[in-house]
Amino acid sequence: MGDTGGASAPSPQQARARASAITSGRSVPDARPSPTCQLRDLFDRPRLSPGQRRIAQYLIEHLPEAAFLSITDLADRVGVSQPSVTRFAAAVGFGGYPALRERLQSIALGGRGTAPAEEYRGNELQAAVDAEIANLTNLRHDLADADRVITTGRALAGSTPLTVLGLRISGSLAEYFAYAARRVHPDVRLVTRGGTVAYDALLQSRAAGGSWVLALSLPRHAHETLDAVRVARGAGLRVALITDLALGPVADAADVTFATGTGSRLVFDSYAAPGVMCAALLQAMTDADPERTHARLEGYEQVADQHQFFLRD
Repeated sequence: MGDTGGASAPSPQQARARASAITSGRSVPDARPSPTCQLRDLFDRPRLSPGQRRIAQYLIEHLPEAAFLSITDLADRVGVSQPSVTRFAAAVGFGGYPALRERLQSIALGGRGTAPAEEYRGNELQAAVDAEIANLTNLRHDLADADRVITTGRALAGSTPLTVLGLRISGSLAEYFAYAARRVHPDVRLVTRGGTVAYDALLQSRAAGGSWVLALSLPRHAHETLDAVRVARGAGLRVALITDLALGPVADAADVTFATGTGSRLVFDSYAAPGVMCAALLQAMTDADPERTHARLEGYEQVADQHQFFLRD
């Protein structure tokens, strides 16, 4: 994918400032975003690997010098190989490192803009939080029509056993979902190992009467997740998928897909929105069978008190 260039749309802050100037009769300079903001926009790609994000962070933090480094020097400074830098340039939309360096130099020499009030003043960690807030805002909008979540939660609640599949990085959210689901569901089977181990677990679940799988596929998406979803479908299981993209091989293989954004500002992804999506499906499961939910939660609390699972407040 080539460098498209072009002017960016004004930020909400810029738009408000200009609107205020119009109503008050003042003139406002047409400020460009700061170099840091421009680089964040340029590198905001959820498909960047952890190594590629290290390169992005180095460029953001050392732009005045880094924009003029050779590919060899940049690779040495970051501690990666030259091919890694080339792949990074392609991943952020350039034909090669020279084209990326030309853009970096343009940003570095363009200054910080003419309106300090328009500049983003947070650090990289705050930018990561802002990105997650945007993901949660988008999820809130998607959940305005909750029928699909309610219907899927009812289907998951009715599947006995219910299989929860999460491989590699997706395993942590799969464990969370399975742990909570066991409080309200009589038979939840967690699968966090791929290959034939996953196939065996899925086939056993189907043979035992299971009808649904809750699968998680978060970046970077594993081939073995796609293979496991296909095995599940081939065995007659239906698949509800929580992932970051509504389109793609894994989403295409699932019966129902809930796409939520993941945080990609830091070296490793963060999963605020997928976590809330898991909680929403768990809520739908509890609402699907209130009597069973109440009985199981009451029984669990009695066992927890008897064996003192938790500290007293």
